[in-house]
Amino acid sequence: MTGCRFAAVRIFLFVSCYFFLSTNSYAGPSVEDDAGNTVTLTQPARRIISLAPHVTELLFAAGAGQHIVGAVSYSDYPDAAKKLPRVGAYNVFDLEAIVALKPDLVVAWKSANPAAALKKLQALSIPVFLSEPRLLEDVASSLERFGKLAATEDIANAASAVFRQQLAGLRATYSTKKPVSVFYQVWHQPLMTINGEHIITQVIELCGGRNIFANLPTLAPKISPEAVLQKDPEVIVAGNSALNHPGWKDDWKRWPGLRAVKNGHLFYVNPDIIQRHTPRILQGAEVLCKQIETVRRNSLDIMY
Repeated sequence: MTGCRFAAVRIFLFVSCYFFLSTNSYAGPSVEDDAGNTVTLTQPARRIISLAPHVTELLFAAGAGQHIVGAVSYSDYPDAAKKLPRVGAYNVFDLEAIVALKPDLVVAWKSANPAAALKKLQALSIPVFLSEPRLLEDVASSLERFGKLAATEDIANAASAVFRQQLAGLRATYSTKKPVSVFYQVWHQPLMTINGEHIITQVIELCGGRNIFANLPTLAPKISPEAVLQKDPEVIVAGNSALNHPGWKDDWKRWPGLRAVKNGHLFYVNPDIIQRHTPRILQGAEVLCKQIETVRRNSLDIMY
């Protein structure tokens, strides 16, 4: 009798151990998103929906592009992203189309996607990762976390390491340079800029620049031309505004006394490489840093 009980105990322990190991062996990836929420999957993501162009680009860079089954409009980099099924725009997307694609992960843009629509997706038990990179280091971190969610860590971690190395190189080159006051123009009508919490301010500061509207409370505030005149920046940089309004420089030339106008420091940076939270933002940083360096050199020429 004692032998039977002993055998029963052994079987119980074996079965318990088996289920414990099985559960842990097949436990899915778990990461923290940019809103501080823990996103846990039952298995690596294989049907991903991207609700922002920068998210699509990040997923491809992290090696997860092959697992994207739907994306919003303007998801155009790399070329393969242009062929993805569309589920609307970042600010108005099609919930029915998203659900029909049976995603096991939706990656959303926290500050731009409609919060009510995202809650509906979460109510359907669809895992939602909220993306909102505010620091340049967040780009590298996003790559690593997307790699973990899609089980493409080797590619993602390699891309992250390259990004961190390039970022460190730019910091070493420009961090001790003389500060230059910068106005970054996001849009022209209404006139819009970015505050100190925006990742573009990080790029400006990386280059030794100073965002003249860093202290404003709104991420992308509307301002008046008079506010810019009062701050009198040394350089004006346009992104989307210049792309959609070729006459943007003429708008500022109405004020020839403005330092940026007087010294010819009106510059453009392709918004795709400075306004998207992706590895290509360092390409935009290199362009901006060279433009700001031109301002420094010209300032020395004026002094002497």
